Amino acid sequence: MRLDALVLRSGFARTQAQSRQMVVHRHITVDGQLVDRPSFRVKPGQVIQVRERSEGMEPFQVAAAGGHVDVLPPVPGYLDVELDKLRTTLVRRPKRAEVPVTCEVQLVVEYYAAR
Repeated sequence: MRLDALVLRSGFARTQAQSRQMVVHRHITVDGQLVDRPSFRVKPGQVIQVRERSEGMEPFQVAAAGGHVDVLPPVPGYLDVELDKLRTTLVRRPKRAEVPVTCEVQLVVEYYAAR
C-alpha cells in the first residue's frame, strides 16, 4: 500500500493532503529509513514511524492524543497502530473490501476491456 494512505489510516493525519505533506517534509520513516515519496509502497511487516525529531510538533502531538478519532474511520485490521508511540506496522496486505474505493471498479474494468 502507499505510504501516504497508511499514514492517514493510522490516524497520524486528518486528511490525505496532510498525510502527503508529512511524508514529503520528511517526518515519516519506514523501518528507520527516511522516506519522502508519498507513493512509496509499504510491504507487510514494515514499520512506519514519525521521526524522533518531529514527535514534538503540534500535529503529531494531536495525533498521539487521539485527536483525529472523531474525523477518521476506525483503524483497519491490517494495521497494528501504537498512537502513543506514533508507530504503525502493516500486518498484512488489505483485502479488497477493506480499502475504500471512490469509483465504480466494474466500470473501469469494462472501459479497459473494450480497448
